Amino acid sequence: MPVDFHEVRFPLDIALGGQGGPERRTEIVTLGSGREKRNTRWAHARRRYDAGYGVKTLDALHDVIAFFEERRGRLYGFRWRDRADWKSCRPSEAPSPVDQTIGVGDGARVDFQLVKRYGGLHAPYDRPIRKPVAGSVRIAVSDVEQTESTHFTLDAATGVVTFLSGHVPAAGAAVTAGFLFDTPVRFEEDALSIDFSAFEAGAIPKIPLIEIIV
Repeated sequence: MPVDFHEVRFPLDIALGGQGGPERRTEIVTLGSGREKRNTRWAHARRRYDAGYGVKTLDALHDVIAFFEERRGRLYGFRWRDRADWKSCRPSEAPSPVDQTIGVGDGARVDFQLVKRYGGLHAPYDRPIRKPVAGSVRIAVSDVEQTESTHFTLDAATGVVTFLSGHVPAAGAAVTAGFLFDTPVRFEEDALSIDFSAFEAGAIPKIPLIEIIV
């Protein structure tokens, strides 16, 4: 586990009131003909959030300040629950062990990284899932569900599934997974600037967070 990451989730009741989502970085060059050349600089999207929208009371603000101080501002990363994207399936569904394909066995490979696929027809994107929720991960091999601790183990700090001796997926066997997950983030600024008179009048404090690679 990275020493600069704390395996703790931002207060869930506050996170559920936040806002934000994925960001991409695309370079666009317009040619003399008027056509464009587009190139992406990032292999993976980076998500940004504002936790301030979930802060409605002074008690909630107190909890955020305590959380911020314990993380030492931007120093330590932490888990964030993105209410729009925290399951291997659609938000209204329950994860099943066949939601996502995470690899194909070869008779020797034991480690499989959890991933979530977005899209599928033109240019599907596979997002590595590094912060699954412990106890939520379901695994299947060739559509047969496996049992944690008997057939496999999970590193909830990295999202790596490891099959145990005697249960290594056979060559050609599809390995699939269903899970809940968090997004690894940090505070984007080293200061919480809050106008208490404005806050008590209904103004929303700004508490920006940014996704990190772990």
